[in-house]
Amino acid sequence: MASAASVGSLLDEVSCPICQGTLREPITIDCGHNFCRGCLTRYCEVPGPEPEEALACPLCKQPFRLAGLRPNWQLASVVENIERLRLEPMPGPDEEDSCGEHGEKIYFFCEDDETQLCVLCREAWAHRTHTVRFLEDAARPYRVGVCLPNSVSTRATQLRGKIEGGEVTPWPLLLPLQSQVASKRQKVIFEFACLSQFLEEQQSVLLAQLETLDADIVKQRDEFDVLASEEICRFSSLISELEGKSQRPARGLLTVSLAPRRAFRSSLEVTRELSSLSLWAFPAALLSLDPQTSHPKLLLSEDHQRAQFSYKWQSSPDNPERFDRATCVLARGGFTAGRHTWLVKLDLAHGGSCTVGVACEGVRRKGELRQRPEEGVWAVRLAWGFVSALGSFPTRLALEEQPRQVRVSLDYEVGWVTFANAVSREPIYTYTASFTQKVFPFFGLWGRGSSFSLSS
Repeated sequence: MASAASVGSLLDEVSCPICQGTLREPITIDCGHNFCRGCLTRYCEVPGPEPEEALACPLCKQPFRLAGLRPNWQLASVVENIERLRLEPMPGPDEEDSCGEHGEKIYFFCEDDETQLCVLCREAWAHRTHTVRFLEDAARPYRVGVCLPNSVSTRATQLRGKIEGGEVTPWPLLLPLQSQVASKRQKVIFEFACLSQFLEEQQSVLLAQLETLDADIVKQRDEFDVLASEEICRFSSLISELEGKSQRPARGLLTVSLAPRRAFRSSLEVTRELSSLSLWAFPAALLSLDPQTSHPKLLLSEDHQRAQFSYKWQSSPDNPERFDRATCVLARGGFTAGRHTWLVKLDLAHGGSCTVGVACEGVRRKGELRQRPEEGVWAVRLAWGFVSALGSFPTRLALEEQPRQVRVSLDYEVGWVTFANAVSREPIYTYTASFTQKVFPFFGLWGRGSSFSLSS
């Protein structure tokens, strides 16, 4: 019995050049080539670029006549006998080798369009003037191009043998990468450990501050309770005394001698006189602003008695004494003892503000400065419509009028820093502190067009 390979070879001999399948109703044309009746009919129906042009054989391009078509009954019988000898069905045309437009097997390659063509595509007018070659002939230059030289092939064979034998390993390339990964891992662990430690320290500090505030609140509550108890006892005694007097007879009530009427002065007058005695009696300090400490946005006058805010930075050296973030300036000299007072005249533009007070010698000059006693600053801030005391928590003050001139008084030994309205002599605020360093008059300014000047 014939082998499958032999039958397959015979089937190739009796296959249609157009559909690449077994001949069905084979037809012979003038040049002697055979085609399926259906395939040749569809081929003849494809129009050419010139309607009057004669039909040509799909394989040899020899012209043929439709009248010369004749059935090949003998070949049809051979095809039928070969199909009977097949041991197993032959595979159909591969879909990947078929033309997407006509469904025919791809046989040619157009070098102009760089596309693969079937027989019907080759005869279409779009490719008749192009250079068309068989697939195998067109692929031959590429096969030669991809062939490796003998030296390269030998080297690749040797390298594959070393890899299979374990002589070549990827460890020399992977070890540096593993070292880098380990180093990065240690760095991440260390940085997160430092961050965790910093957060724990900050938590401890904040919790300690909250504990201190809570203790202060409890202390103030206890003091209020004691004071309230004393006042309640005093009022109870007065009520008891009044009730006892109300039980006296009418004669006794009418014979009680009245004390002579005395005129008392108002508390406001007494407060103003005390303020004048305590603040205005301090010796006046002759101040001048220190240009070595002024922020580059503060413009100082030639006599260093006036400062004005400007958004334009001045070309000032970045010395250690200069404020580089907070728009502030200190006065020259400073104080380590005694009583001193000075006057600050304000000229604030809309939206501007001015801070006046004192600061210790070690106050922060670089970076952000929180103006509060814990940072070495005892000051008040004056802005449009309000005045705030810059304590541990800023407090807005209720004043009768907005000060335009502020007198600052310092008692170093007692630890008082007092602020008052220089015109109405209304007290503004008083700090109590314990000074251990030299303190300097402190000024801050913000807002285009805002300024202040010094006066004794």
